[in-house]
Amino acid sequence: MKKGKFLGSLGVVSAAALTLVACGKSSSTSNEGAKTASKFPIETKTKTAKQGGSIKVAEVVNTPFVGVFNEELQMDQPSADVSSPGQESLFDTDDHYKINDKGPATLKLDRKAKTATITIKKGVKWSDGKQVTAKDIEYAYEIIANKATKSQRYASQFNIINGMKEYHEDKAKTISGIEMPDGENGRVAVLHCKELKPGMYYSGNGYIWENAAPYHYLKDIPFSKLESSDQLRKRPIFFGPYKVQKIVRGQSVTWVPNKYYWRGKPKLDKITYQVISPNSSSQAIKSHKFDITRVSNDQWKNVKDTKDVNFVAQIPLYYGYLGFKVGKWDAKKSKNVMNPKSKMNNKSLRQAISYAMNTDAVYKHYTDGLSFQIPTLIPEQFGDYFDKDIKGYTYNLKKANQLLDKAGYKKKGEWRVQPNGKPLKINLLAMSGTAIQQPLIQNFIQQWKKIGLNVSLVNGRLTEFNSFYDKVQNDDPSVDMFLAAWGLSTEPSQEQMYSEGTMSNYSRFVTPENTKLLKEMDSQKAFDHKYRVDKFHEWQKYMFDEAYVVPTMNRYQIDAVNSKITGYSLKPSKLNNGHQLWYQVAFAK
Repeated sequence: MKKGKFLGSLGVVSAAALTLVACGKSSSTSNEGAKTASKFPIETKTKTAKQGGSIKVAEVVNTPFVGVFNEELQMDQPSADVSSPGQESLFDTDDHYKINDKGPATLKLDRKAKTATITIKKGVKWSDGKQVTAKDIEYAYEIIANKATKSQRYASQFNIINGMKEYHEDKAKTISGIEMPDGENGRVAVLHCKELKPGMYYSGNGYIWENAAPYHYLKDIPFSKLESSDQLRKRPIFFGPYKVQKIVRGQSVTWVPNKYYWRGKPKLDKITYQVISPNSSSQAIKSHKFDITRVSNDQWKNVKDTKDVNFVAQIPLYYGYLGFKVGKWDAKKSKNVMNPKSKMNNKSLRQAISYAMNTDAVYKHYTDGLSFQIPTLIPEQFGDYFDKDIKGYTYNLKKANQLLDKAGYKKKGEWRVQPNGKPLKINLLAMSGTAIQQPLIQNFIQQWKKIGLNVSLVNGRLTEFNSFYDKVQNDDPSVDMFLAAWGLSTEPSQEQMYSEGTMSNYSRFVTPENTKLLKEMDSQKAFDHKYRVDKFHEWQKYMFDEAYVVPTMNRYQIDAVNSKITGYSLKPSKLNNGHQLWYQVAFAK
């Protein structure tokens, strides 16, 4: 399950990838970059690989990575990126994300018995040589569900496993629905569920956790101290192709081969991930400082003619979005609680704010078309689940003004006031990025000014990535709306993103209709594909209309790869945890 890695900074979150002072419908919008990127391959050419060599990978981000080396507690994309040489999930997939038997473990579903059986292959070992066991699977669920860890990963979806809810609420010492028929040191874990779901055949379904945690290595650490422990911060272990050699906190991670790796010895001698500023990324590409660097879309023109580089591209499962705070997370009850009296709990206000944004013109103009507006919360890559009839919040100041007038947001001087006559001041939380993030956000603030809305940045400035998510997750009362982004799961179920019982529903909206649609799209009836598609379309229409969360953009993701490298691929069947499977990457002979 890979749903909901939150993203930040340029090159990871391309909401930072633009420059603008004030731009409406720009006549000079160019799509040349997009035309070029659409022709790029999704992987490097296959050549004969040689053993040995070291590569350097740029982690393009304007803030140190958090550095929690554990999937159950890790939420930020930079930490996931720098963990990727070691952090391997239990299952491999085909190019449609369907789980197959080629990975570290196999999955067998039995709808009649309501069981999901995970069998770890013999020889899949942690980097200290210990076999991965059934207990390691159970322990990962315990980390997520135990309140003492404060894991952001817990969602009511997991309650489909018998006993999970009771364990989470501290009413049981163990999770009764996880059976280990060969004992804790065996290789089989059977999940006994209330029912199976249609998405369970696919990676990222949100019901089955796809990782294991090393129980033998972490068992003596209290759950409350796990996240800050040296075992997860300084000396983590994994069962992927590489093991940690050195961590420079927040800045770099050096990886060397895991001699116990179950697929055999990986080709490279060393992989080093190094944080670099987005402002330095184009120069780093041109000077070949790194072997792999994510291209910042606003800097594409500066790097497109670089020699001895292969550009590999895809449109990822991702979106930027504008979220409106309309409630709070109740930690005791593990659910979102909506406040009907909250400032942003007015549909007309949210819709007007969305129509006033000149999103498409801005993104296309300043990234040569590499970033672009998207209409719904289900990306086009999900095929027929995507509702192509929804056009999204296209730039329309007239409509925005009409909505506000009709809803009673009258103008008093320069600014509109609330329907009750009180002043209306809206606080926007936005993330820092490159030097051009500031004019981008100021553009949107100017757009809102045009419809009489007094919007200003929280604390009068852009907010650093880690602080940004601290405010969003903890429902900081100074935040009325926020611009953020999600790296998405490979299975389109929305339960873990937007349900009442998930912390990841950062807007904190809860409505009977949303709950009903989320349940229906994952119900037993949804094993019928047409029914499930219809429910996804209904949900997209509902979310578009309510506008609690409004998608803004997606973009081409382009990596500049040393032309001597082979085996670098963004194809689903060659990824793991949404990342490069580093076992395949090598220098060509």
